[in-house]
Amino acid sequence: QGFAIGELSPADMVKLVEPCFSCHGKEGASTEADVPSIASYSDKYLGDSLIKYQKKERPCIETEIRSGSKKGSKTDMCKIAKDLSEKDIEQIAEYFSGQTFVRTPQQFDADLAKKGRAVHKNKCDTCHGESGTLPGDNAGILGGQKMAYLKEQLKLFKEGKRPMSKKMKPKLESLSDADIEAVINYYGSIQ
Repeated sequence: QGFAIGELSPADMVKLVEPCFSCHGKEGASTEADVPSIASYSDKYLGDSLIKYQKKERPCIETEIRSGSKKGSKTDMCKIAKDLSEKDIEQIAEYFSGQTFVRTPQQFDADLAKKGRAVHKNKCDTCHGESGTLPGDNAGILGGQKMAYLKEQLKLFKEGKRPMSKKMKPKLESLSDADIEAVINYYGSIQ
């Protein structure tokens, strides 16, 4: 039939990932300021994120479903991930990792972005290579991501509500609020 044993048919794959489009946009290219584009994230990062939501290790922030048959109703990522099997997670992660990341055109402060570039180079570049645009670093895509989303996630990290790696913790804690605003503008400037 054109697909390997154990893999989903194209129709079943669409059925599995289509609910994700309701918030993350078609093929993972979100148009919502507070919802990340997940296309092209590494399958490892996506899979690990879904598992963390299942275990409620990441914040379960309630949001409104943006489109589809459940538009207007409320949910959160922990509820969405709750009943996914290991195979479902693997398939979803593989699907979105194969899509193309679409950078978000957005307003940013050019002076802050210039300062943020230096902050990124000194504090973030080791794990978030090439201005945070490399899917293969297994740390999400920051360059060109939604600035409102990045701001919220960095706030959650700083408040200890979202777990971070041992390497990230001292680097993030050393950043001032001004440094964080600058680096967010830098990532937002990447088109």
